[in-house]
Amino acid sequence: MGGTFPILSVMTFLPLLGALAILMIRGNAAFVMRAARQTGLFVSLAVAGIAIYVTMQFNGATADFQFEEKVMWLPSLGLTYHVGVDGISIYFVLLAALLTPICLLASFQSVETRVREYTIAFLVLETFMLGTFVALDTVLFYVFFEGVLIPMYLIIGIWGGKRRIYSAFKFFLYTLLGSVLMLVALLVLYNQMGTTDMPILMDNPVPDETLQKWLWLAVFASFAVKMPMWPVHTWLPDAHVEAPTGGSVILAGVLLKMGGYGFLRFSLPMFPDASLYFQPLVFALSIIAIIYTSLVALVQTDMKKMIAYSSVAHMGFVTLGIFTFTKQGIDGAIFQMISHGVVSAALFLIVGVVYDRLHSRDINDYGGLVKNMPIYATLFMVFMLGAVGLPGTSGFVGEFLALAGAFQANTWVALLAGTGVILGATYMLWLYRKVVFGESNNPDAQTMMDVTPIEKVNLIPLAIATIVLGVVPALVLDPITPSVEKLLAQAGAPVGAATDPFADLLMEIGEDLP
Repeated sequence: MGGTFPILSVMTFLPLLGALAILMIRGNAAFVMRAARQTGLFVSLAVAGIAIYVTMQFNGATADFQFEEKVMWLPSLGLTYHVGVDGISIYFVLLAALLTPICLLASFQSVETRVREYTIAFLVLETFMLGTFVALDTVLFYVFFEGVLIPMYLIIGIWGGKRRIYSAFKFFLYTLLGSVLMLVALLVLYNQMGTTDMPILMDNPVPDETLQKWLWLAVFASFAVKMPMWPVHTWLPDAHVEAPTGGSVILAGVLLKMGGYGFLRFSLPMFPDASLYFQPLVFALSIIAIIYTSLVALVQTDMKKMIAYSSVAHMGFVTLGIFTFTKQGIDGAIFQMISHGVVSAALFLIVGVVYDRLHSRDINDYGGLVKNMPIYATLFMVFMLGAVGLPGTSGFVGEFLALAGAFQANTWVALLAGTGVILGATYMLWLYRKVVFGESNNPDAQTMMDVTPIEKVNLIPLAIATIVLGVVPALVLDPITPSVEKLLAQAGAPVGAATDPFADLLMEIGEDLP
């Protein structure tokens, strides 16, 4: 579908052309800075426009890949340049395309040094992000998936905070180590199956169950770090704290979703037996992530660090939902990733607003902002309630569906994971009360101006998205349904609820009731 015009390739590589154009800008420093910002914003908006068009033209009634392009890449190895989108990937493409101009716009006020290089890094990052979600060849996927590391490493290491070098190295080494194992797995997969074409591999799982388990563990190492899952999550708080606002937004909004997307593309369809075998392990790690990192978030005084730990907890619901092997669970996982991409990105922008004014992330430096920043307080409230999972916001839908799927697989798992919802409400409500309504001993905080026009342009669309997705979740859930059903068919869709003693007990009680 989509005719012969290579719209996905144009969308994916247009940011690289924009980066090249910025590289060629000549003039005095002020002109170069202004031209780089404007060019970067214009190119990213053009890409966002293409992504919106592709989403609107997408046929949500079929599970087939659409807008496909397939060209021989390396004939001697049989590698192809193969791209396309289905219901699972289309909204991640849209999310990456929409958040990039927001990040570039947010940097207009916060990034003053090496603006040309910063904009180029972001445009290169956008190409790699989009490429990851449209790639339908394992080698192509790996190139894009790993390529993300380089511009993100530079964004943290050059434009980050005081400990930026340490955080950038930690981010790079953690993610690279996991990805080396994935590369080995992809080579073994190619040797075993004779193809790198992802649709073929998804329809034909690895026949050897023992090999499946080893390959599953290898790709799991890479995707678990990227998510990140406990206990390989420790790079994330450091990276978030030191990254500039735009870096934190894109890291939380898009990069964390690559791990979950990898599980949906590789683990479940290509290694279904191994996925079921390791289901208890994933459930255990997900519950620890949800409860432990929520408790860690409770004691933070750094706003960015608190939101970073909350991201690990929210990603716990994603891994939980994916490995329930239920439609509700996977629907919830995908919806939660989209919702978290909007809400967490907005929360980091919210922190960036006050950080740009006071240059402090310490919660104790703020208080009573409702008096001098009423619009800020209102927008903050919308995103805080979205993070908490209040019904009527996008956060509720994803968590509810993930827990519903978990309940079908194992009731104890669902009950333990449910405590994360309570803990999440605890630290987010405390943060909001302290910053917006709390006592303030800082006269500088009491005189800060409300959100600027640029900040409104960034935050208001995200606030609308948080509410619209919460009220009309079918906007996302309906188009993804055929692809999710196909994924469940590829994975064999085993149901674990029958072996759950607590679920059996509840059913017996239900049968005895009049």
